[in-house]
Amino acid sequence: MTMIRDIFKRNRERNGPTIPSKAAKDVPEGLMFKCPECKHIVLTKEMAKLQKVCQKCDHHCKMTAQERVESLMDKDTFESIDDHLKTGNPLGFPGYTEKIEADSKKTGLNEAVLTGTGKIDGQPVVAAIMDSHFRMGSMGSVVGEKITRAVELATAKGYPFVIFTASGGARMQEGVLSLMQMAKTSVALKRHSNEGLLFISVLTHPTTGGVSASFASVGDINIAEPKALIGFAGRRVIEQTVREKLPEDFQTAEFLLAHGQLDAVVHRHNMQKTLSSLIRLHTKGAVAHG
Repeated sequence: MTMIRDIFKRNRERNGPTIPSKAAKDVPEGLMFKCPECKHIVLTKEMAKLQKVCQKCDHHCKMTAQERVESLMDKDTFESIDDHLKTGNPLGFPGYTEKIEADSKKTGLNEAVLTGTGKIDGQPVVAAIMDSHFRMGSMGSVVGEKITRAVELATAKGYPFVIFTASGGARMQEGVLSLMQMAKTSVALKRHSNEGLLFISVLTHPTTGGVSASFASVGDINIAEPKALIGFAGRRVIEQTVREKLPEDFQTAEFLLAHGQLDAVVHRHNMQKTLSSLIRLHTKGAVAHG
């Protein structure tokens, strides 16, 4: 019996707090978290401390915008902006308004991106953080407007602009209006660049479609989280078009890094330190406009 107890003790020390999968159904909702990659089950509170990175397989699980703020920004420094902007239904798409309201209630956000000002290691920034829990982070008119306003605020203040992307692409319920946001956000970023100001794009899982083809890919520095899916069209569409079998790691952050489309792949636990170092390096001696 002593040997059996020692074996279970070593397993707990190696894998952390866990329960058998069969018993998970008896656990109160929200108490436990199951890794979508390896199915390891751990206390939700423990997962939060790990910034939602699985301690067993190192999978970077999806974060909400609020969780991203808490993991990156100095405590009590983040102030959201443009929370009053609400999505309409310009094309009269059936059920669209109800879906927006449901996602807003579920996430506590007015749209799929949270924008605001804050500090990273004492350095002021304007940030936009996309949330894939809201309409899969799809980009509609309000998402584009909020990002554009955030960039313009960063330009006016002379602050670096940092965006965390997580999106399925342009929002189909808004048709061409969603596609127009690609140009609008890119123009705002060009004006930001013309002022000699820093733009860091952090691509998280997934970043696809019109978002990957616009502001997500035009940062002064483009970095991504490990194994993030990044691309424009889906794998099957590309394979059918080029009539070739694509590599297994195609459209992953590591594949893009190896082919020169990213500057770095950064582990989430090192993200704050990396951003702090980059901002300090590229803004040393810069004078803010206000």
